[in-house]
Amino acid sequence: MSETLLSSRNLAFELYEVLDAEGLTQRERFAEHNRETFDAAISTARSIAEKYFAPHNRKNDENEPRYEDGQAILIPEVKPAVDAFLEAGFLNAARRFEDGGMQLPTLLSQACFAHFQSANAASTSYPFLTMGAANLIESFGTDEQKQRFLQPMIDGRFFGTMALTEPHAGSSLSDIRTRAEPATDGSYRLKGNKIFISGGDHPLSENIVHMVLAKLPDAPAGVKGISLFIVPKFLVNDDGSLGPRNDVILAGLFHKMGWRGTTSTALNFGDNGQCVGYLVGKPHQGLSYMFQMMNEARIGVGMGAVMLGYAGYLYSLDYARERPQGRLPDSKDPNTAPVSIIQHADVKRMLLTQKAYVEGAFDLGLYAARLFDDTTTLASDTERQQAHELLDLLTPIVKSWPSEFCLKANELAIQILGGHGYTREYPVEQYYRDNRLNPIHEGTHGIQSLDLLGRKLAQNNGAGLKRLLRLIADSSERAQAYESLTALRQPLETLVSHLQSVTLGLLTDLGQGKVNSSLANSALYLKVFGHTVIGWRWLEQAIRAEEGLARGNAADAAFYRGKLQAARYFLTWEIPGCHHELTILQARDDTCLAMQDEWF
Repeated sequence: MSETLLSSRNLAFELYEVLDAEGLTQRERFAEHNRETFDAAISTARSIAEKYFAPHNRKNDENEPRYEDGQAILIPEVKPAVDAFLEAGFLNAARRFEDGGMQLPTLLSQACFAHFQSANAASTSYPFLTMGAANLIESFGTDEQKQRFLQPMIDGRFFGTMALTEPHAGSSLSDIRTRAEPATDGSYRLKGNKIFISGGDHPLSENIVHMVLAKLPDAPAGVKGISLFIVPKFLVNDDGSLGPRNDVILAGLFHKMGWRGTTSTALNFGDNGQCVGYLVGKPHQGLSYMFQMMNEARIGVGMGAVMLGYAGYLYSLDYARERPQGRLPDSKDPNTAPVSIIQHADVKRMLLTQKAYVEGAFDLGLYAARLFDDTTTLASDTERQQAHELLDLLTPIVKSWPSEFCLKANELAIQILGGHGYTREYPVEQYYRDNRLNPIHEGTHGIQSLDLLGRKLAQNNGAGLKRLLRLIADSSERAQAYESLTALRQPLETLVSHLQSVTLGLLTDLGQGKVNSSLANSALYLKVFGHTVIGWRWLEQAIRAEEGLARGNAADAAFYRGKLQAARYFLTWEIPGCHHELTILQARDDTCLAMQDEWF
């Protein structure tokens, strides 16, 4: 078998040829690192993922967490895997040395984490959620809250969750009913119900710190009345020791089609009137705080979708190379030996489509991680702000595009395996089931598209969009140095021009108050915008591949030619089709908007 988690050659290409990871070592925060330390961290991540996470991925799927005596019971292999992750320092890979971290760039910590996401999405979710909750407390918590809750999370003793969704409200957070009453000691007493809380209960840590959205008695209506609270499973004494169990009850577990090894919980807060919580930051500002964790999770979900797509692609690629079946159309002699199915043109199409989707999305996810590094370590406030605006604009794409198209890659992986593909004896059907959750995780495509078209594009007078368009134009200009890239860049240039025109019209209508008609087909807009961004990232990869070929290293020639072929596929097969969606958007087609309930 070839590599099963991700291609180490492709990762090196991304880090050192496309995204200039070594350039980050020129910045003060990362000055103690170099390529050797980066590669050592990646090697360690790969080793732990292969040794501890991948072996129980199937068992996790076949043996879901059980609800027994008010507790969630996991298979025994999960804790050693998570402990190995913690002991190697990956929970705090991006944190400062003095805070117990590796002080790696986010680009490198994400590259390391990708191995775990590919190996075992379910078990990886527990530290993933903990990292987000810890960052939230670090950003907005008081010194006392940091000492009581954050430090044990950094130490790996406490894990974390985000508790947003309620049974009646779903994604509509403005309608949450969980209430928080102030107590005489400065804490609060919460009462309410939350559902679909990933990692809401498990035996992997001493304590679980829930980040809970709730409303105070004087809260204004809607999202402007939401506050954020720390609600631990066990209360924590002043000396850091665990106190009594808090009034947080595991009401039950949900049974999902994928990610079966992650507990998906229903939690009751305050059934006995004694659920202690601690306000984070200012009253009624909770949703703005939580958006930090939500945006981190959105990017993480996108990368998780990439890695499940990547795992399926690599498995189906290896299968296609080894599986003999049939003969080429021009071979009429039944006595000739069957060929490997990778020689059939339609199998090549399916493999090339997967490669274009997963390696394009992988590039975007790592690019977003590097943008985050830029938001914190670029020299000037202006540069950091520009990086932030671009990252904010791209976040809906980083989350939603891989969740849709890397899922399509998983579908193609199943198809390549034929009848074996949908049997449980092969892993590609699990990859598909696991990945099918990601179009819903952390906001559906519809929610992300409304965020993109209704808010992000016009934000700060369109600063992020203008920055993106300048970067695409720069890539296109640099591509002109290679005649071979003319046929690749021209479809992208044509699409960008059409997209700009349609975008201007939609934003004009939104500015005039035509909200419903402008946003009715926002999901189509998200798809086209995402294809444009991925097309740009493939053009960048094609430029780097041409540069690699020019260096003349024969050992890398096949790799670079594969990159150019995948770029050619995406830019000449996928990009031109986007004009159909743009025509619908331009016409303000109301087919869906005008449909009436009773007509169904």
